[in-house]
Amino acid sequence: MSTHDRDQPFAENTRLIHAGRAPEKFGGAVNIPPFRASTVLFPTLAELDAYDPALRTVRYGRTGNPSSHAFEAAMTELEEGHAAVSYASGLQAITSSLLAFTRHGDHVLIADTAYAPTRNFANGILSRSGVTVEYFDPGIGAGITSLLRPTTKIVFLESPGSLTFEVQDVPAISAAVTAANADIVVMIDNTWAAGLLFKPLKHGVHVSIQSATKYVGGHSDASLGVAVCARQDHWLRLKKTAVELGACASADELFLGLRGLRSLPVRMRRHHESGLKVAQWLETRPEVTRVRHPALPACPGHDLWKRDFTGACGLFAFEMAPTPRKAMAAMVDGMAHFGMGYSWGGFESLILPSNPTSIRTAVSWTGGELVRLHIGLEDVDDLIADLDAGFARLKAALEA
Repeated sequence: MSTHDRDQPFAENTRLIHAGRAPEKFGGAVNIPPFRASTVLFPTLAELDAYDPALRTVRYGRTGNPSSHAFEAAMTELEEGHAAVSYASGLQAITSSLLAFTRHGDHVLIADTAYAPTRNFANGILSRSGVTVEYFDPGIGAGITSLLRPTTKIVFLESPGSLTFEVQDVPAISAAVTAANADIVVMIDNTWAAGLLFKPLKHGVHVSIQSATKYVGGHSDASLGVAVCARQDHWLRLKKTAVELGACASADELFLGLRGLRSLPVRMRRHHESGLKVAQWLETRPEVTRVRHPALPACPGHDLWKRDFTGACGLFAFEMAPTPRKAMAAMVDGMAHFGMGYSWGGFESLILPSNPTSIRTAVSWTGGELVRLHIGLEDVDDLIADLDAGFARLKAALEA
């Protein structure tokens, strides 16, 4: 459970240092050691037979243990929620949450900015289960009510979108949905903000989901997810579903998540500063037609970002004119500091040519060639020099 409800005079950075820790229970150890266990022994038959309707006691390793309880408490503190459920990945957190509140015949609304694996699950398993999935324009705002049906059970947001970076009017959407039907659950993928830069549960969202693989873990070596709930009934539904699905995170991944959380604010400040500097430099480049960074005025939803967020992370994208694949390869294959790969949120910088056309259905992609960047913790001038050299290779390839 969160300590946020209590009178708390400490700043968030300080709270995150202490969240989920209990040195007195572990011989004074600063970090809670990984709690590796499957079988849990009961000293009496009465204790074995006892049922905990709150699902808080340790009865079997998969259903909850000191490692998961500590991580969930810390993430609840970060997101300023009621309680959390941990998972083996961010995608498992999303899929388990969608399954928890739907059944055959239901209707789900998902923002067209959604992470591609979320769409794959929604279009695959969720649809095959008899759930109708509909995607909507991320800029719809309070107009979301025009899409609601009597069978709508979930409105799923992702803001900013992790590929095209449109910022949604989360408060307006949440308020409109709840006013129309208080039983609809509003969820958000809050990974871009890492729970630090935006507090969706304070803006009417019921369930805030993160891939803690990314900024919370912060080192590209953990697979971890979490869903933080604003209400006990929603948490209980998520927890029971996770138990029924066998969804759980390993003790070692939970340990890495807790370790990463302690340095999250410091790392995010560096990601923000370096990312913005690179984005502003890209705006000056003749090869770039548009930079999609929420902190830049030209980015869709910038005013909403300015109103609701306290900063930015290192993930954004830029557009170029249509580029032959061979020329794109010349640009990205020779990078010295930017690796090419999926995911983001680690200490290293990444570059990923992308094509939103194939995954957008509610709103057609009309932008140019898209290249997504994750700006890591390297010296920002070295990163700019690396991109500059990449553009030189691109130019040479186009002129060849």
